[in-house]
Amino acid sequence: MSLTGKHIAILGAGRSGRAAALLALREGARVSMWDLAGREAFRDIPSAVELHPNATEEEGAQVVSDMLVVSPGIDTYGSYVAAFSKQTGEVIGEVELAARYYHGKIIGITGTNGKTTTTELVSRILAHAGYGGNPCGNYGTPFAEVVLQGNPPAVVSLELSSFQLETIRTLHPDVSVWLNFAPDHMDRYPTVEAYRAAKLRIFKNQNAGDHAVIRGGASLPGVIAQTVTFSTTDPEADWFSNGHIILHGGECWLDMDHGTSLRGLHNAENVMAAMAACKTLGISAAMMSEALQGYAPPPHRCELIRTLDGVEYLNDSKATNLHALESALRSQTRPVVLVAGGKEKGLDYTPVVPLLREKALGAVTFGQIARPLAALFAEAVPTESVSTLADAVTVARSLAPRGSTVLLSPGTSSFDQFSGYEQRGNAFRDLVHQLR
Repeated sequence: MSLTGKHIAILGAGRSGRAAALLALREGARVSMWDLAGREAFRDIPSAVELHPNATEEEGAQVVSDMLVVSPGIDTYGSYVAAFSKQTGEVIGEVELAARYYHGKIIGITGTNGKTTTTELVSRILAHAGYGGNPCGNYGTPFAEVVLQGNPPAVVSLELSSFQLETIRTLHPDVSVWLNFAPDHMDRYPTVEAYRAAKLRIFKNQNAGDHAVIRGGASLPGVIAQTVTFSTTDPEADWFSNGHIILHGGECWLDMDHGTSLRGLHNAENVMAAMAACKTLGISAAMMSEALQGYAPPPHRCELIRTLDGVEYLNDSKATNLHALESALRSQTRPVVLVAGGKEKGLDYTPVVPLLREKALGAVTFGQIARPLAALFAEAVPTESVSTLADAVTVARSLAPRGSTVLLSPGTSSFDQFSGYEQRGNAFRDLVHQLR
């Protein structure tokens, strides 16, 4: 597809938009970039790109372009994009533009939770097997930056958010991975069904020769690729795990407890999805096991910090909402002392109570929401309320017997005491390492 002489309008001056602009320039296009932000947002952009800071809808309605490339952070269905779309040939996103100039294989990964860990796992396996496997898309490097490399990898591990999937047209994953689905981004989508429909577009361009790696029990209409299932509840699935050992065809392909820092049923699902995807390329069990030795998940996502006196300490500070807290609890295979709390966001935590009865032997709450949360959690398990995270770690240690897990999964944001979930998770890590 030649862009020579074409006008490509880029909406958004962030890293994704910049990568799209560079790729369009390489392909001979005339490129303009538009953003609501001021000129400071356009620093270090090549002089060949026409810059339009403080761009308004009124200006956008006058722009005539052959293609409009929308950054994923901009609402595709909002009035701003609608204005710029009035006189354009087509509206796509950066990943779709990149896919048109990429000649290798794509493992596309989507889901409400677990995308980033799975994308990293796939990338690690691919790199170890000699395929390159750059993590890109919604995590890692913009796909267009990968395509611009002098020698692009033979396979990419491409994380795809619903926002990115909204604007695909021809993007064709050789392997699509569907991890899970739960309501999210309701500030952007009018209904849960609309959000789900956006994610289902990952299967849009697949054919019977492709593969779809799907969580067992998921009902996904219109999938025509060869399906491979994974499950932590159904031993009849193609891949099965009890949270410790990964089984395929009745054989052990990985022991998560020996050689990796991955813990919990949700991480077992991520591992199974990654291994299943890579197996479609012919990568062996031995090669994958070697690749995952020493692997630790991204920080703040059920990250194993330390094992002390037989107790595992997990940092799940990224759990800033109720669903993430529920997922972390549900995934645990050892008795849990839950550490939760932070900013009061007016959420209803009642759905957590049955899970606490099932999974936890105690809880410690802290921060702004500590007291009301403790009153609720006490209906299920012994609970103590404290002021700070440091106090919470001390109390949690006293409650946790050998063979249990202290799980920091706050269930709300950190802005009462921290600048973000990263600072909160780092503080927890430091406190745990100070225990003697």
